[in-house]
Amino acid sequence: MPAAELPFSRNEYDRRLAKVRRAMAERDIDVLFIEDPSNMAWITGYDGWSFYVHQGVVVFHDADPVWWGRSQDANGAVRTVWMADEHVAGYADNYVQSSVRHPMQDLAALLRDRGYAGKRIGLEFDNYYFSAKAFLVLKAELPQAELVDATALVNWQRGVKSDEEIAFMRKAARIAEKMVDGIIERVEPGRPKNEVVAEIFGDAIRGVGDAWGDYAAIVPLLPSGTDAAAPHLTWDNRPFVKGEATFFEIAGCYRRYHTPFCRTVFLGKPPQYILDAEKALVEGLEAGLEAARPGNPAGAVARALFGSLERAGIKKDSRCGYPIGISYPPDWGERTISFRKDDETILEAGMTFHFMPGLWMDDWGLEITESILIRESGAAECFCDRPRKLFVKD
Repeated sequence: MPAAELPFSRNEYDRRLAKVRRAMAERDIDVLFIEDPSNMAWITGYDGWSFYVHQGVVVFHDADPVWWGRSQDANGAVRTVWMADEHVAGYADNYVQSSVRHPMQDLAALLRDRGYAGKRIGLEFDNYYFSAKAFLVLKAELPQAELVDATALVNWQRGVKSDEEIAFMRKAARIAEKMVDGIIERVEPGRPKNEVVAEIFGDAIRGVGDAWGDYAAIVPLLPSGTDAAAPHLTWDNRPFVKGEATFFEIAGCYRRYHTPFCRTVFLGKPPQYILDAEKALVEGLEAGLEAARPGNPAGAVARALFGSLERAGIKKDSRCGYPIGISYPPDWGERTISFRKDDETILEAGMTFHFMPGLWMDDWGLEITESILIRESGAAECFCDRPRKLFVKD
């Protein structure tokens, strides 16, 4: 039987599938195979920690999709997807991590049986989960097929969120606020980092009210002092010390929907250069929020931010934002639009982004960010409601 408690209405899944099929038709793709678990979940509802083996969803123009994966994970598929059980296909366990056979041999057989051996098959060439070996095996097994690059085809359909999706992100935002409140309360000189991280995870998973917490696609990032020059360090057991800034990059997550949120805590009296950077960063954020309007290019947000930073003598040329929504490890971005000066993608109402103007200098770092919603008119809405500032604790 199809899953009894889907996260979304059947109309919502029908809307998503129709968008994907239109995109397939525009690119003359006869059948689409996706391995990205975020795209799998977005189309079918599938939710399980099984992405360490080959799995995917096959999308047809004239039939319901087929979830395909390891046979023991098929039990999870019948419990989480909206399709009927006959649209769940499991391959034998002797394909798993084998040196003499490959799961793509089973997928190729499925496609041959359905008449797609000589068709245009779309694949996510540049994706964390689709390997070079997978491509080579499919190519060998389906020599008459035309294997075409459909990287991010589904990702681009996810950009404008439905009201149902935005409601999930608002719940994730309440969790993110709780996490940041707990961070500011608990960070003290001498307290080991791992102890604070344990509390961060506790807040994240307990959630807020009826919004229980899901695991985020990225673990908490919290480098301190000179380590904060590096954006993606995690934690150890070293204590927080006075005289250092620590930025915290976290996200609330509800039913796989993410609302990232970053704030920085300084223990003691901040040096003037950090206070100057804070002022420029906050001004740039507010200018970027004003520029984040429907009809404007994504690059306008970056240009507004960078203008403020440059006036303060701070040079930043990396992207300062990316779209967010449903996601699985190792990344909570959608990997489509970027807030870069030269990105001319037009913003639309319903798009959601992590506006992320992190500063990672030679020997210090500062993060103050907002997850935002592009509204029908006016400046972007921030999902979270916490002071946009450097938090100082004496």
